[in-house]
Amino acid sequence: MSVPQTHDEAVTAAHRLAAELTPGAIQRDRDGATVIPSDALAALDASGLLAVTVPATDGGPGLGPRTLAEVARIVAAADPSVAQVPQAHFLLVDVLAVHGSTDARKRLFGEVLAGRRFGNALAERGGKHAQDLRTKITGGRLDGVKYYTTGALTSAWIAVSALDEQGRLVLAFVARDAEGVAVDTDWDVIGQRATISGTATFTNVPVEPGLRIDYAGAYQVPQQLGARAQLYHAAIEVGIAGAALADTRQYLRTKARPSTEAVRYGAGSAAEDPHVLHRYGRLASRVRAAEALLDSAARTLEEVTLTPADADAAARGSLAVAAAKAFGSEIAVEAGSELFAMCGTSAAAAKHDLDRHWRNARTHSVHDPLDWKYHHIAAYELSDISPPNHGQI
Repeated sequence: MSVPQTHDEAVTAAHRLAAELTPGAIQRDRDGATVIPSDALAALDASGLLAVTVPATDGGPGLGPRTLAEVARIVAAADPSVAQVPQAHFLLVDVLAVHGSTDARKRLFGEVLAGRRFGNALAERGGKHAQDLRTKITGGRLDGVKYYTTGALTSAWIAVSALDEQGRLVLAFVARDAEGVAVDTDWDVIGQRATISGTATFTNVPVEPGLRIDYAGAYQVPQQLGARAQLYHAAIEVGIAGAALADTRQYLRTKARPSTEAVRYGAGSAAEDPHVLHRYGRLASRVRAAEALLDSAARTLEEVTLTPADADAAARGSLAVAAAKAFGSEIAVEAGSELFAMCGTSAAAAKHDLDRHWRNARTHSVHDPLDWKYHHIAAYELSDISPPNHGQI
């Protein structure tokens, strides 16, 4: 396995992976959690892309947000479920880069550079809110039940958020094959099916002291951990939007027939229908705008860096990403729907699986509320109110 060392090398590797993923994307969507996409994930792990953000001081290329966003967008256009699998992986690489001990960095970054992936077990169901955690570490042993564990099923390591003996939020890295770790395939949703982000159960799992990080402290200072994680989410949405637009173009050029009304007014093909032309031109412009906004947000994070100088810098990065995430999510959902308005009834045939674009976008876009992103952007612009939590939104 070769790790890309430059932005251009990473983009080339992403295109290579996307070409490998594209032929099987429809079948993986149809299979959902009934078939683990082992071959696709093996291709991801072997691509070298998992290590592109490992710092140079730890043996990696140390590539930044611009590279990460472009790689995620390219892979998501081919298969957004596979692209979603390492989203938390890259967050965890960032956490280790800033807050990991020397020993933890050496050990875990060594794993990443060898093509081994981190899965996550951060979220839980049943609490009063998303951060109402019941998973605990007591006497060096981890117990709890997690859900939305994207990537955990086939990972080498799982990062688990838990409350320690003092009730403080920590992040513990445990081996996927450790005794007491069980990951289920109970993932049944309308979109992002092949992520298999189901339940993970941890029963009396030993946690090495050196593989425990003060996760609460990581977010109590100006940081860009959340912004960089959200940038990756935004890139997935923009990738979905681009894929839906590309499939719309292909269908209009090769399969769609003009409506009777369009023929009456002189259209010889669906692509000559004036209303299709208007809708396509508008959508294409909005998809390109989403791509530009994503790139702009990534460049802002490059300037701010992973350890921003102050809360103002952190806010600037978070707000730039918030705009890209909110707009990109809306356009992805729109593109998945407009496809059918332009291509007609025949495009809804199940054999084409074109509805996967809308289902993937709709499922992924509700990861966190877009309205709050617009709220924080407006509060900053109109009243100079910085986002809460040291700029993390």
